[in-house]
Amino acid sequence: QLHLTMSEKNELTKSLETVQKELEEKENEMKREISEYKDRLLQAEKDHQDALTEANRKNEVEIEACQDKVNSLEHFISSQKLEIEHLKSNKEELNNSLKEANQTLGELLKIKVR
Repeated sequence: QLHLTMSEKNELTKSLETVQKELEEKENEMKREISEYKDRLLQAEKDHQDALTEANRKNEVEIEACQDKVNSLEHFISSQKLEIEHLKSNKEELNNSLKEANQTLGELLKIKVR
């Protein structure tokens, strides 16, 4: 009986050791998987951050280009306004000269008719 009990104890001990080994292996496997998932997550976060940084850089370049274009257009508009003012002034001068010339012509015609 004692021998049978000892034999059962040994079998149970072996069985327990086997189960413990399996559990340790499972635990190690799960730790490896967790580590891999963490690494993948870190890589994904890095890739995402890199993509955000690149998108921000491109947006900044585009914003700067648009700002340059706006500044250029504002300068062009300003120069066009000056040109318009200059042309208005020239038109006024020409109108005045034309009036004077017509008056002179009218006076000359009067003198000629006499």
